[in-house]
Amino acid sequence: KGVLLGGVPGVRPAKVVVLGAGVAGTNAAAMALGLGADVSILDININRLRELDAIYQGRLKTIASNALEIEKSLLDADLVIGSVLIPGAKAPKLVTNALVARMKPGSVLVDIAVDQGGCFEDSHPTTHENPTFMVHNSLFYCVANMPGAVPNTSTYALTNVTLRYATALANLGAKAALESIP
Repeated sequence: KGVLLGGVPGVRPAKVVVLGAGVAGTNAAAMALGLGADVSILDININRLRELDAIYQGRLKTIASNALEIEKSLLDADLVIGSVLIPGAKAPKLVTNALVARMKPGSVLVDIAVDQGGCFEDSHPTTHENPTFMVHNSLFYCVANMPGAVPNTSTYALTNVTLRYATALANLGAKAALESIP
């Protein structure tokens, strides 16, 4: 839609809304803040929102997630990142087709939760070759396995967080490894 996330002097920055304050959502918010965007993050976990308030000291707007707050936030958004996750379950559908129809034309919605069914009603998995589709006047990006676009970086990142578990399994066996690593 031609909006620079961080804006320039004299021009308002883009409004970014992140649904979900887990690892992916928090990192998405941090990147958008780093680019100078006006960022809000919504989550149902008030303690997590308090943590983010302490870390970002007011630069990140934290909002308790509910249907009304999602609607209010999305109607003014330029970019929406859906990053909700319920371990072992499908992602809840937080953004309806009717709400997308009321959003600003040219808004972009990125569904990181698409691998778990997506958190936008209109989400369906796309590919790196054909990553986007339009719904009403909004652009959706719902690529399954988004880290696959940067395999070198994603492999190192995954290795960094899993190597200690693989090493413990190899050295201790399954039972002892499970007991020794939380």
